[in-house]
Amino acid sequence: MTIEALRTPDARFESVPDFPYTPHYCDDLKGYEGLRAAYIDEGPKDARHVFLCLHGEPSWSFLYRKMIPVFLESGARVVAPDFFGFGRSDKPVNDSDYTFHFHRNYLLRLIDRLALQNITLVVQDWGGLLGLTLPAEENLRGRIQRLIVMNTALATGVSAGAGFDAWRGFMAGQPDLAVGRLMKRATPILTEAEEAAYDAPFPDQRYKAGVRRFPQLVMTAPDMEGVAESRAARDFWTNNWSGKSFMAVGAADPVFGGTMEGLRASIRGCPPPMVIPDGGHFVQEWGEPIARAALKAFGD
Repeated sequence: MTIEALRTPDARFESVPDFPYTPHYCDDLKGYEGLRAAYIDEGPKDARHVFLCLHGEPSWSFLYRKMIPVFLESGARVVAPDFFGFGRSDKPVNDSDYTFHFHRNYLLRLIDRLALQNITLVVQDWGGLLGLTLPAEENLRGRIQRLIVMNTALATGVSAGAGFDAWRGFMAGQPDLAVGRLMKRATPILTEAEEAAYDAPFPDQRYKAGVRRFPQLVMTAPDMEGVAESRAARDFWTNNWSGKSFMAVGAADPVFGGTMEGLRASIRGCPPPMVIPDGGHFVQEWGEPIARAALKAFGD
């Protein structure tokens, strides 16, 4: 089945600041034939560690621009994909094309395509809702060795709280969300150029189906798609995880700022978090000290 999609013109990204990385593309992933996926792939292919950095809603891999240089300095490889509907990846125009498995299977296919091993999983927001389910996959259990987790959750079919309910309700009434303006409001430290970079993937409303859909897909009821994978993942993190973990929390996040302790308790061996008191939901915008602290904790 062909999925109708739009492709953001390259010119939209010409003025993106502090993100000098050459995008890589593939358009033949199994189940996504004809859809072009974009990802950053920097550092030596035979590096000891691969940092897989997964963004969330409504951002793109640009969100990791303050962490990527730190990881590269350590000699690591860094892979930062854009989910379909975001960044430089193609954007299906129909809201119904976006589902939990549409996004999750894309990650599984991309990890296999790039033959990633010795993975340090780096997640936030939907990057966590999806990415935290990956280590429970039988063929990935030995390949994901470390975790950096920030302002996210495992959505197991229960309410995410009043803060999230308010966000989901707000988004339901925003078919043409001003993404850059939202990012600036959530992250006041952004410059005008950085704000514009978050707008760059979305020339107009037609490109924003993914932005509209992600909040509605969060698994807050037991019959929603993705609950089974998330519950299996919770069991894995609690009972089977033996890798190193590092958690950073943006305390000013109105949705996750006060809920990360519950997630930490479910990750076996996860130490107390690094708290960024003025850090908001998009805590990667305070990412350089977080990345350096994580590397130090890991002994890199």
